[in-house]
Amino acid sequence: MRQGDPSAHLSGEQSATADSGVKAMIPFRRPFLDYVLSGLADAGYKQACLVIGPEHNAIREYYEVSAPPRRIQVSFAIQPEPRGSADAVLAAESFVGGDEFLVQNSDNYYPVSALRDLRVLGEPGTALFEPESLTQKGNIPVERIASYALCKVAADGYLASVAEKPAESTVATLGEDVLVSMNVWRFSPSIFEACRCVPLSSRGELELPLAVQEGITSLGMRLKVIRCREGVLDLSFRGDIASVTERLRAIEPSP
Repeated sequence: MRQGDPSAHLSGEQSATADSGVKAMIPFRRPFLDYVLSGLADAGYKQACLVIGPEHNAIREYYEVSAPPRRIQVSFAIQPEPRGSADAVLAAESFVGGDEFLVQNSDNYYPVSALRDLRVLGEPGTALFEPESLTQKGNIPVERIASYALCKVAADGYLASVAEKPAESTVATLGEDVLVSMNVWRFSPSIFEACRCVPLSSRGELELPLAVQEGITSLGMRLKVIRCREGVLDLSFRGDIASVTERLRAIEPSP
């Protein structure tokens, strides 16, 4: 986990879990991932596949032995090396089979309405967020928006382009009505071909937004856009833990 605000006040358990790099298991009365899975269950999903590293036995132990979810069935897929989000999607290919499926981050808590809208969409798509909603209704500061993938929507309501952490010159070409991808997608299995074709990013990773752009440009992939005016809780930095704690206080997860 990135250090972020060094003055953030963490409990001993939160600090130890953050140091381990497994952000999804940071405790907020319950592990953050319990809230994520509970949100999926609230949105009507029945199965989830957690992509984990080979060293993350504690996650498997928790969900298979200590606290098996009651409302959503959890499976596991192993990503042998942390090679990026597109590689993580490839790790779940055998779980998916030939079905359309949802992809989301494990360190973000998404609005149930966005997850539900994707479930009933009936075709591949993505939920994109208004910048003002993320900053006013989530815990995301204004200066962080440019670190996400920024998107342009075509006149027909489908995703036209996605730029991962774009330079200022690229942002200018996107126009005024820019929406933010928080990496929540409904894909068909065609995304796997795009993930195999995508080159390494400047960070040396196989990144999912770049794979999506590859799919749009080279494979004719079409993704219907759901415009979301709600916020997302982001657990990228240690400094996020206090704000996430406050916003999760009224939520009792039941995965």
